Amino acid sequence: MQGSNTIKSLLACAALTLAACTSNSLVPQTYDGLDLQPDTKFGQVYKRAGADLSGYQAYGVEACDVAFKKNWLRDQNNSRLDLGNRVTQKDVDRIKDTLASECEKYFREALEQAPPYPLVDNFSDGEGVLILRPSIINLDISAPDTHSAGMQRTYTTQAGEMTLVLELQDGTTGETLVRIVDRYRSPETSWLQWSNSVTNQAEARRVLSRWARQLRKGLDQVTTHTGTPE
Repeated sequence: MQGSNTIKSLLACAALTLAACTSNSLVPQTYDGLDLQPDTKFGQVYKRAGADLSGYQAYGVEACDVAFKKNWLRDQNNSRLDLGNRVTQKDVDRIKDTLASECEKYFREALEQAPPYPLVDNFSDGEGVLILRPSIINLDISAPDTHSAGMQRTYTTQAGEMTLVLELQDGTTGETLVRIVDRYRSPETSWLQWSNSVTNQAEARRVLSRWARQLRKGLDQVTTHTGTPE
C-alpha cells in the first residue's frame, strides 16, 4: 500500500509539472522518457517512442484518483463568514468520491459503445491488457455545497477547474506508454450565477463526457479497433 501511495505521489508531482507548462512552453520530453505528440485533441499527449497500442486483447479501467488544489479547503473556509457553513473533510471526501465514480463511469461507457472494447475487471495478471489509470488533480470548485443547516445561496462568475491525468500502461510490465494531461477551466462570465451541487455536477459531467469521447476517438485511431461512436 505504501508503494502504491508513493507511485501516486510521483504521478501527481509529474502531472503538476506538466500542467504548469500549459501556459508557457510545453515540455518536449517527460521525466520518464515520453515524447510530446503534436496536433492532439487533448492539451498534452506524451508517448513512449516505439510504443504500439494495437496488439492488446483486453482493456482495464482503474478507479480514478481525485486530488483537490493545494490549500483549497483552507481557502474556502477563510472566505466564509458563517461558521455554520464551513466546508468539512466529509464534504471533501464526498466530492472526491462522487467525481471519481463519475470519471470511471464515463470512460467505461465510452469504451463500451459499439463496437465495444473488451473490458476486464480483474487484470492483475496483465497478459495482453492495456490499463487506463485516470486521475483528476488541481480540482478547484468555486462554490461547493455543504451539508450545513439553513438555506444559503452562492453566486459566482466561474465554476472552477480541474486537470485530467490519464496514463495508458502495459498490464504485464507496468510501463507507461502514453500520458495525457488536459486542464479544463470553466468559462468566466460577466454576470453572477447561482452555483450549487447540481450546477457543479452538470459542469463536471460535461467535461468528463468530452474527455471520454476524445479518448475513444484516439484509441480507435491507434488500435486495430474500427469505427468511432457518435
